[in-house]
Amino acid sequence: MKLPQLEKKPEIKSCHNKSWTDDYSWIHQPNILEVLRDSSKLLPEVRKYLEDENEYFSDQMKGTKKIQKKLFDEIKARIKLDDESLPYKDKNYEYWTKTTAKGNYSIKLRKKIGEDQIEEIWNGDKEKEKLKTEYFGLGDLEVSFNDEYLGYSLDLKGSEYYTIYIRNIKSGNLVTEKIEETSGSIEFSLDDKYIFYSKLDKHHRPRTIYRHEIGSATKDDLLIFEEKKRSIHCWDWP
Repeated sequence: MKLPQLEKKPEIKSCHNKSWTDDYSWIHQPNILEVLRDSSKLLPEVRKYLEDENEYFSDQMKGTKKIQKKLFDEIKARIKLDDESLPYKDKNYEYWTKTTAKGNYSIKLRKKIGEDQIEEIWNGDKEKEKLKTEYFGLGDLEVSFNDEYLGYSLDLKGSEYYTIYIRNIKSGNLVTEKIEETSGSIEFSLDDKYIFYSKLDKHHRPRTIYRHEIGSATKDDLLIFEEKKRSIHCWDWP
C-alpha cells in the first residue's frame, strides 16, 4: 500500500526577523474551533489524508494483531479495575467513588453519616447509554453544600467545550437551564442559590467568570470577572 502524501503548498512565514517556508500551513484552518464543534467543517483534503493514514497504519500493522492484544491484555491486567476511593465526610453524608471491571466510567456514591444505606448519585456508564453518544467526556462533578444538587459538565464531541447541568439528586430532574461552551468547572455558592463557571471565548480561552442563579435563564447570568490581559506571540490570535 502506498504511503499517503499530503499536498505541499509553500507559504513564507516570519517571526522575530526570521523567515522560512512552510509547506503545510494551509491545513491550519482559521475556523478550527468551529471544526471542534462540527467535524464536517474539516477540510476535505485533510479528512481524506487522515483516513488514508489510518488505513495505511492498519495495513502496516495487520501482522501484529496478536501481539497487540497480548500487550493490551497485559497492561490491563496491571490496572486495578474494581476500586473504591476513601470516603470523605461532608456535613451530613460520606461521599466516595468507585470503578468496576465491567464499566468504563466512575460511579459516585454516598450514605448518610451513621447509616448503612448507600445511594448511587452518578453512574457514568448509565449516563452515556442514556444519551446514546459515541464520545462521553466528564469535566466536573460537584455536589451542592446542602447535598440536594448534583452539578456535572459533559463534552459529547471531544471538542473540550463543556455543557453544565444541575440536577436534583432525589428526583433526578434538571433544575436549571443547561449552560453551554464552558471550560467545565463548577462551583456552588455557600447558600446553594448560585453556581460559578468560566465561559470560553471565541478562541477557546476561559477568560470570563459568570454567576448563574439556579432555576433562572442563562441570559441573566452575571459576569463577575474578566481577564483582559493577554500575552502576545508570533502566532497570537488576531
